[in-house]
Amino acid sequence: MKENTNEMILVFDSIPANEGLARVTAASFCTQLNPTLEEVDPTVPQLADIKTAVSEAVTNCIIHGYEGKINKIEMKLQYHGNELYVHITDYGIGIADIEKAMEPMYTSKPDHERSGMGFTFMEAF
Repeated sequence: MKENTNEMILVFDSIPANEGLARVTAASFCTQLNPTLEEVDPTVPQLADIKTAVSEAVTNCIIHGYEGKINKIEMKLQYHGNELYVHITDYGIGIADIEKAMEPMYTSKPDHERSGMGFTFMEAF
């Protein structure tokens, strides 16, 4: 018997409008895991958490990875059994000090009114 598994890759431009596309795509992909109606409800924390983490990752790619320039972002969604994997990739400038960037409230762009909580939210969710 084959294990319950599936994957998809979505490649899109690094423009703010596509952040919503990424969120909806991730949420739709999750429905393949046969969630109950409550789990599909956007007010339920599990799905809301996934959508928030995707939003944070895509926004970080746009603002920090590409610094507002249009390039490609790749989102790979996979599940194996009941485990979901979400990979968001950009090919931008990179992070000079990852440990510093992961500190709560740290932002490399304070002039953009950033909260510095992106990594904290993604890690928590």
